[in-house]
Amino acid sequence: MKLQAVFWDYPEYQDEHYLRQCLTNNSDEKKRNWFLQRFIENGRVVDTFKFFSLEHIKKQLPKLRVSDYSLKKWKKVIEVYSADKRK
Repeated sequence: MKLQAVFWDYPEYQDEHYLRQCLTNNSDEKKRNWFLQRFIENGRVVDTFKFFSLEHIKKQLPKLRVSDYSLKKWKKVIEVYSADKRK
């Protein structure tokens, strides 16, 4: 997994097991959105989906401070994956 690209400046979060624990044990929406924002900006789609559901991303995306490029990219990802679910 390419967590180094997402958390280059936070090496403790490059460990998948530790990161999953942090996400599971943290109910603080602001902190969870910080993690999601890092994935949206720097992570691969496949890695992001290992930690966040499509519905969660769809719901939280408007609340995140992300670049125009990432916003456009993830809106397209949501559109494509949502269409796949309807088939």
